[in-house]
Amino acid sequence: MSALCIGATVAALAAPQFTLSWTHSVERTGWKETWVVEEDALRLVRSAVQGSGAGMEPGPDARLQDGWWVWDSDVRVPELMLAASGATVGGWELCTGAVCREIGATPGAPVRIAPCDEDSSAAVALVSE
Repeated sequence: MSALCIGATVAALAAPQFTLSWTHSVERTGWKETWVVEEDALRLVRSAVQGSGAGMEPGPDARLQDGWWVWDSDVRVPELMLAASGATVGGWELCTGAVCREIGATPGAPVRIAPCDEDSSAAVALVSE
């Protein structure tokens, strides 16, 4: 089982991936990213947007699927830092399977998302069946 640190909590993931989705602050359209949790990094494997403009152009191999421009990626990062600007209509929705939670909905300190030690003593806040 994979473990994902979200701020000070640990989410136990039955599958090693999660999806982040949000509404773009300028264009007010949807954006989704699918990430895989690896031992020492997060890997972006797919992105999707409901339109283009204001820094949200579809990737070079994007294809239109059900109103979303979808493309595959292979970008690895050690962590994600999500900081609400106050200009968005909400936070990010983080989903693992059918279990979702909103994070970073209000301006303030960034929320850190990164792989973490499964033996962490922090509370398990999100479990995917």
